Amino acid sequence: MTFAENAGLERRHKETKRERFLREMDQVVPWQRLVALIEPCYPKAGPRGGRKPMPLEQMLRIHFLQQWYAYSDPGMEEALHEIPLLRSFAGIDTGRDLIPDESTILRFRRLLEKHGLAQQIFAEVQELLDAAHLILQEGKMVDATLIHAPSSTKNRDHKRDPEMHQTKKGNQWYFGMKAHVATDTQGLVQSVEVTAANVPDHQVLEDLLTGDEPVVLADRGYDYPQVHEFLKGHGIQDAVARRRYPGQQKGLQALQRFNRSVARLRARGEHAFRVLKCQFGFRKTRYRGLTKNGAQLTTLFALVNLYMKRRELCWLEA
Repeated sequence: MTFAENAGLERRHKETKRERFLREMDQVVPWQRLVALIEPCYPKAGPRGGRKPMPLEQMLRIHFLQQWYAYSDPGMEEALHEIPLLRSFAGIDTGRDLIPDESTILRFRRLLEKHGLAQQIFAEVQELLDAAHLILQEGKMVDATLIHAPSSTKNRDHKRDPEMHQTKKGNQWYFGMKAHVATDTQGLVQSVEVTAANVPDHQVLEDLLTGDEPVVLADRGYDYPQVHEFLKGHGIQDAVARRRYPGQQKGLQALQRFNRSVARLRARGEHAFRVLKCQFGFRKTRYRGLTKNGAQLTTLFALVNLYMKRRELCWLEA
């Protein structure tokens, strides 16, 4: 029985946005490949019996629901009790199955963090998209976005997260971290790095690239001599927007035309951030430390890529 049939959608005249979203993501997420990836690290029932672990695919589906709808561990447990559609997507039959409690959901998330499985999930999605010829090899676009972190000290330690920092953008101060990404020329994320907010964008450039890109596009935050030297040394076409320096008059019109042409192409790289923040609601960190938030971001960008290519993948499967 399919997810749509299990949820009773075939008897309805109108499909809601949430139903359509879950149906599409159910079709494009490579469940069997991801289950096979996680299974060697997943706990097994002991020889003496005892309580069996929850089904792996069920826990993975619940984990992805957490990412898509920004649920905390207790919030995810309550949502599974309250919303039949989410239970149906997770494959839970209340007459037969137990609903995982918040501790079980927490342990699964920590299992993924401990074994670095978020990075492996991201790589598995990349292989899927590459095999479907949905990744363009024409070049890379690099960019970064700020993610807020709670600045309050009303906690057990009476301190802010020591791994987060503040930075100034324009006339506004921000406290949190940065997500640095390299995308292909259509906006699919190819690599992810996470740093504190005060780390300059250009310092992470080399970690995002392989050195084989034909061209690299970036905004003026990457306009530094070491960046241009790195691109030139690897034979990469330099399409980094240039700054206008005080008092500059010579070649100003050419500079503006070049920056506009770069901006028109580079705008596609912002689509991943739009899905991350607007569609999946990831505007503020939930955990303390870069490791936990980095694992969540890596998983989210894998899901962002699947969401952006969901129609092509559904068409290929059909």
